Amino acid sequence: LVCVVKPEGVPQLCQTDEIGELCVCSVATGTSYYGLTGMTKNTFEVYPLSSSGGLISEYAFVRTGLLGFIGPGGLVFITGKMDGLIMVSGRRHNADDIVATALAVEPMKFVYRGRIAVFSVTVLRDERIVVVAEQRPDSTEEDSFQWMSRVLQAIDSIHGVGVFCLALVPANTLPKTPLGGIHLSEIKQLYLEGGLHPCNVLMCPHTCVTNLPKPRQKQPEIGPASVMVGNLVSGKRIAQASGRDLGQTDDNDQFLFLSEILQWRAQTTPDHVLYTLLSSRGAVSNSLTCLQLHKRAERVAALLMERGGLQEGDHVALVYPPGIDLIAAFYGCLYAGCVPITVRPPHPQNISTTLPTVKMIVEVSHSACVMTTAVICKLLRSKEATATVDIRNWPPVLDTDDLPKKKPPALYKPTNPDGLAYLDFSVSTTGMLAGVQMSHNAVGAFCRSVKLQCELYPSREVAICLDPYCGLGFVLWCLCSVYSGHQSILIPPVELETNPALWLLAVSQLRVRDTFCSYSVMELCTKGLGLQTEALKARGLDLSRVRACVVVAEERPRMALTLSFSKLFKDLGLHPRSVSTAFGCRVNLAICLQGTSGPDPTTVYVDMRALRHDRVRLVERGSPHSLPLMESGKILPGVRIIIANPETKGPLGDSHLGEIWVHSAHNGSGYYSGYGEEVLQSDHFSSRLSFGDTQTVWARTGYLGFLRRTELTDANGERHDALFVVGALEEAMELRGMRYHPIDIETSVIRAHKSIMECSLPVKHRSMMEPDVNIWADIIRGFCRVERGGLDLCGAGTMNGKDVMM
Repeated sequence: LVCVVKPEGVPQLCQTDEIGELCVCSVATGTSYYGLTGMTKNTFEVYPLSSSGGLISEYAFVRTGLLGFIGPGGLVFITGKMDGLIMVSGRRHNADDIVATALAVEPMKFVYRGRIAVFSVTVLRDERIVVVAEQRPDSTEEDSFQWMSRVLQAIDSIHGVGVFCLALVPANTLPKTPLGGIHLSEIKQLYLEGGLHPCNVLMCPHTCVTNLPKPRQKQPEIGPASVMVGNLVSGKRIAQASGRDLGQTDDNDQFLFLSEILQWRAQTTPDHVLYTLLSSRGAVSNSLTCLQLHKRAERVAALLMERGGLQEGDHVALVYPPGIDLIAAFYGCLYAGCVPITVRPPHPQNISTTLPTVKMIVEVSHSACVMTTAVICKLLRSKEATATVDIRNWPPVLDTDDLPKKKPPALYKPTNPDGLAYLDFSVSTTGMLAGVQMSHNAVGAFCRSVKLQCELYPSREVAICLDPYCGLGFVLWCLCSVYSGHQSILIPPVELETNPALWLLAVSQLRVRDTFCSYSVMELCTKGLGLQTEALKARGLDLSRVRACVVVAEERPRMALTLSFSKLFKDLGLHPRSVSTAFGCRVNLAICLQGTSGPDPTTVYVDMRALRHDRVRLVERGSPHSLPLMESGKILPGVRIIIANPETKGPLGDSHLGEIWVHSAHNGSGYYSGYGEEVLQSDHFSSRLSFGDTQTVWARTGYLGFLRRTELTDANGERHDALFVVGALEEAMELRGMRYHPIDIETSVIRAHKSIMECSLPVKHRSMMEPDVNIWADIIRGFCRVERGGLDLCGAGTMNGKDVMM
């Protein structure tokens, strides 16, 4: 008896028009494999089933391993073998058919004795076809590639499937069976081990990749009990950490509002200098004592009340360059009961690009008036500005260069600590404009936390080279000196464009021990002063007194830049341990700040491939695909951090990658939407864990990171918890189930060729680098070597008269 059963699953009979595996029932067949019980049962003891599920015979059938069907008159037709069955994208292909197609291309003229092996390998979660053939000894390389191209076309047109690899090996090199045929399993094993050694090969034609990997499978939600038990069993602790307590209050901590602290300092220490502004030559261009700032703020408040006609709670846009005027205008708004919004002024050489952002912030914040200097007033009314933005739609613009001489009738005395102190507007790297509401309580807690972390007191001097418009840069520039009483030496970053050594010379000459800067400032010094270290040393530049040089940023620490900066200025006395980073975001402007005490920042090396799957795997330095990550600074006092799953909102274990959540008294109160609609997610400032500590209210930072308990100890004697920031969720790209961070891709491109600058240039500015086609070829090769996840670079154009495709 002969029957045809389906090649997969239960041995059910095929229909008359289906191809399946032939099975035989006869007394002349074998009965078993000696010593192989499992294979015997699967091969010699088959009981075919009918469509209704019943047995067609009480006798066992034997599988033949042959594919075929039964035709009219009891004729048996063989179409192939089960070993040669290849399943690609849900379709079955027969290896014998593909061999026949390859041999039909110039038969017997190229392939040595017709020796061809066809098998499949698993690539991208699907089977791909590999063709290996022996070529005749007298074949040339040109003949080989012509034949291979014809074979690819023939297989694609006849079978409708692409070939992943077509390899040609010398004659008489493929393993043989005892009967003289080719040994398919050994050839496949050689291919997988890399021992085939072909003389000509075509790899991965694009037509064979017909499917892409499915997105990474999400883990099912886990209940609180199982997670807690799992953490206890595996010895993992919940990934949470906190800074030290805020402790006892000082004299100025008895006040709830910054305006009250400024009035108190103007009475107790009127001649104490709070702010010193340096010019591009390093000279003091302006300064403010406590009393001078108080009186100037009073005059600004009088201007707002008289000319502006503003009332309590009105919003005021402060469009000032970095300087003393911005600080005085801010406290003048507090004295008048208004809510200030600091806005970066438009650039005189690029009004058409920068002015719309100013106008957008003024409109979104519903500012009742704009305060600025006479120079910027003139710029806003220029022809180029009116051609870009309609000046008639602007609120009243007040010039503060000519302030009234008299005081306001009475200073505003706030009563609600939870009331709005100021709005912090910023534009993210993805183009999202967001204004964060900062209450008086949050401002006081923020300043106190920074004061404790950096040990600020009236006899201290701190050099600040930051833009004072948002985030921690604004707090350090405008708020902390009034709260702590220390002197802030203000260095506008724009001045470094004409004098790159301004910041470091000021730190050296004024003997400053603590300074704050940005990555752009550090990069400008590294590149602009790289060849001037000897000249600077001759001018007396000495950085040995610097105790803390903190880089303020909202991103993963740039280790390469900080190391280059430390190495470059090491000969000038800069200690490498003094350079550290701070980390903040929109919901909390400062989460980590190294400060003056505590252990040195730690560095770990993680597997970049594991990070793409949201996993943290620590590796040794120098390991393949290793990525160095530096700690983002010490957690500020009064701040609690927990790592949570961004989807399930459950807590994660130590050294697990997740979203950084923060609980602090200086969290923002929420996003400001002047149109009464919630344009951003409402849970950014008030999220709760799905299990565990479900009572605490957390703010979601939107950044991926992990906590790791180190062997170092804090000042309180406990082991130090280090926070490592990986990247922002809104910037990350999820492609083919894997998460990529732009900074990793940018680093790969920068390292590919020395001519690539460490910045993102628009296509229209590409000629600045004077590239060549060979440069881009090197970039592609280096990029594909590092980023093996299968990212696509697409584009076309003309460069140096040549057509370029990427």
